[in-house]
Amino acid sequence: MNTAAIAPTAGHRRINHWVVAIVVVVPTFMEILDTTIANVALRYIAGGLNAAQSDADWVITAYLAANAIVLPITGWLSARLGRRNYFLLSIAIFTLASAACGFATSLGQMILFRVIQGLAGGGLQPCSQGILLDSFPPEKQGTAMTLFGVAAVLGPIVGPTLGGWLCVDYNWRWIFLINVPIGLFALFAAWPTVEDPEYLQKERAELRRQPFSFDYIGLGLLSLVMACWEITLSKGQEWDWLGDPSGRVQTLIALFVLGLGLLIFREMRIANPIINFRVLGERNLAISCVIMFFAFAVVYGASIALPGLLQRLFGYDALRSGLAMSPSGISSMVAMVLVGILMGRQVDARWLIGAGLVFMAASSYWMARMNLQISPAQVAYPRMGLTLGLGLIFAPISVAAYKYTPAHLRGAAVGIASLLRTEGGSVGTSLASTIETRREQFHLSRVGEWLGPLNTHVREFLDWARMYLLQKTGDPARSQQLGLQSLDDLRQQQAMSLAYFDVFWLCAVVSAVLLVLVLFMKRSVAEKGEHIGGE
Repeated sequence: MNTAAIAPTAGHRRINHWVVAIVVVVPTFMEILDTTIANVALRYIAGGLNAAQSDADWVITAYLAANAIVLPITGWLSARLGRRNYFLLSIAIFTLASAACGFATSLGQMILFRVIQGLAGGGLQPCSQGILLDSFPPEKQGTAMTLFGVAAVLGPIVGPTLGGWLCVDYNWRWIFLINVPIGLFALFAAWPTVEDPEYLQKERAELRRQPFSFDYIGLGLLSLVMACWEITLSKGQEWDWLGDPSGRVQTLIALFVLGLGLLIFREMRIANPIINFRVLGERNLAISCVIMFFAFAVVYGASIALPGLLQRLFGYDALRSGLAMSPSGISSMVAMVLVGILMGRQVDARWLIGAGLVFMAASSYWMARMNLQISPAQVAYPRMGLTLGLGLIFAPISVAAYKYTPAHLRGAAVGIASLLRTEGGSVGTSLASTIETRREQFHLSRVGEWLGPLNTHVREFLDWARMYLLQKTGDPARSQQLGLQSLDDLRQQQAMSLAYFDVFWLCAVVSAVLLVLVLFMKRSVAEKGEHIGGE
């Protein structure tokens, strides 16, 4: 691979690359945090804005849809605005939109400001990734991806804990207002620190000499596709998926399939597409995108199911369930440090990816084998194993994805990879909620099959409950009724727990299946003198 044309000029940058890394990782972490921090606050937001809780889901859906629309076109925007200018503009608008969300007085205002926030935040991930890769020496590409992975992996982990703490001890508005001081710091720190490398400046100058062209049709089709996708994932379970009597889900799916087909057909036939699907012709990039999509689906699915299990069956509030999961941040940090060392020693990325998937599969299986007598520590350990696996995957798979991608296609590659990573989280969240609801109904009927009057254990339990409750109430009829109610409560509890464990089973199976894809990847080592970048 010829990399001389895109190698950064060492003498051009005067600022230490570690300083640049801190500056660009902070706003990236802030943006990724916002994809999950609001999940635990929906009922607080609904109450504060006098809205139905089901309508509050649009706070999440609007942000993810807007974010998904921007991610694939960040390469185009960076090339024409300049990556530094686009990065600073994204931080400024994201910070202003966060403040507006914190002061919103109605659900309509909140949704509007979340759309603006998502549109601005979509450019932060790809820009920061490209800045990191261009700032570090070529032989330290693994370290650069490790730093980016800290933000990408810790954001979804810290989000629920931080959101729960702010909602319980302060006010839900602080989950948005907390972005204001962070955003201002990031903006003023990045202004003198971040600069475009020489090859990007030449590319921008060349584009200025060319006639302006913009794929408006492609952007419209992309907006249609992502809006239908996000609304379907968010509202599918509430509307009963394909059983929706109003035909909303069916219409959305039809529009999604039609729009996606037209989008691919158009973008493959024009010279300057807004989203370049040609990059997926490179095998390593395509496989890396698939693995990252499902890996984040697993992590987000487990991140939704585990707090639900703790809150509904163990009586934890949002803060306590977040604290039980918070040690997982330690394991992900350990994984990041370990990966940085190994990638610096030119370890093949495929081995680290495979090891990470093994950890994710084993930890998900561990969670699937839990029961209702576990302690908080028995929740924390498998969760730590899951995030350890994701930490082992993230940096190596980023290096593997872009190593063989042609230089002129790397901007599009980063946008598509970031989009699929984000959408993987959306799919995992939706599937976890759907599986839990559907499987709870299934297990409820199966558990009840054996609770008939001819079952000796049932009769013994009811006799014991009736005698115990009779001593407490002194009412024979009431005691018998309460005994039956306690048995039904146990049935509901067991069915619900089995449904959550089914989510973890699926996570284990998906993680294990992904191991097969690693066998089809090409050798990926960040060698000295080689620049693996993305713009």
